[in-house]
Amino acid sequence: MAMFARVSTYKTGPETISDAPSEDIMGRALEMPGCLGIYYLNGKEAGKDLSITLWESEEAMTESREAANKIRAEASAAEKIQIVAVEEFEVTASNLKG
Repeated sequence: MAMFARVSTYKTGPETISDAPSEDIMGRALEMPGCLGIYYLNGKEAGKDLSITLWESEEAMTESREAANKIRAEASAAEKIQIVAVEEFEVTASNLKG
């Protein structure tokens, strides 16, 4: 089964309000059709965070772009973080210890 991922890179700073998105933001992302999950990573390198959303198909990821852009823009404004990049990938290997 193919899976796809959207990886967003953020620049944080002293004015950044939180080290993670709100439950509302996370919930809205998870409600998008085909979204399988979301991870938010705080970088060890100061000022750099990442989010990873996982998608059940390339079509679901593609169809979510507009809604995801809106959610990302609202979250970055609320949390005072800058969106640096948004990239999309096919997940070619995964293994989570259960």
